[in-house]
Amino acid sequence: MEIPRKMLRHYLDATTRVTRAAQTGLHQITNSKSRTRTANSGSTSSDGDPHAGPDGLGYVERTLAGAEYFKHITSVESDRRTRAAFQDLVLRIVRPGAALFDFGAGAGIDARFFAERGFTVEAYDIDPRMRDFFAEYCRDLLETGCITLNSSDYREFVNLGPPLSTRRSDLVICNFAPLNLIGDLQELFARFAALTSPDGRVLASVLNPYFIGDLKLRWWWRSAPRLWRRGHFFMPGPQAPHHRRRVANFAAVSAPHFRLARVFPGVRSNSSLGARLQFLSCRYLFLLFEKTGS
Repeated sequence: MEIPRKMLRHYLDATTRVTRAAQTGLHQITNSKSRTRTANSGSTSSDGDPHAGPDGLGYVERTLAGAEYFKHITSVESDRRTRAAFQDLVLRIVRPGAALFDFGAGAGIDARFFAERGFTVEAYDIDPRMRDFFAEYCRDLLETGCITLNSSDYREFVNLGPPLSTRRSDLVICNFAPLNLIGDLQELFARFAALTSPDGRVLASVLNPYFIGDLKLRWWWRSAPRLWRRGHFFMPGPQAPHHRRRVANFAAVSAPHFRLARVFPGVRSNSSLGARLQFLSCRYLFLLFEKTGS
């Protein structure tokens, strides 16, 4: 599967513009990370929350972002299939023209996809490098108002009141496991509740805690007792530190604002596989949460 020409053109345009500002942006991020490391040197945050620093950027230096991230995630066939499955699911569960909130929007691939199909999109990502690339990649749609980009830091995002747009979102989308980066999901789901309409929903792609590719690795078996006993465990990780969670744990932390309604495999259905094997073979699961009382 090749990268669509329109996506590639927007990528090249965005890359050219972002490169001109790279030195300035990198200098700002480096200063920010330096302050974060200093602030975190005496931190006792619960369970190693990667967003524990004052600006939530403690892990940024170890992750791909912007043009580098775009190139990587659009070149891997399994990632393209996973994104296509997530996008197809969104199109099935919301009405045309719905308002979406894209949490962990990254480079803007999903935001552009849905805006070009008539949805209004408000987007948020914690990483300023991602936001810079997003602003260029989706520049035309930002200028027309089809997309708005929230540039708050994470603490501002979860604590502040109304969304940027006057319209409440019908669906919050979280693709490629941004919820696995968050330690305190209860406050985040409270924020999602404030962003959404009375019958709003959340569709989240999360890391499958029982992905068969992980079960052959020693770190999984060392961590399995914590997963079974507590429902989650923290992974310092070679790149972004993150939390591995059982589906039941996601359901628990979404309360009292949401309830887990459906679980979907993170690939298009393959009828030749049994249901259990199909779920085990997916690196990601798609969780659909509905607002309580809706």
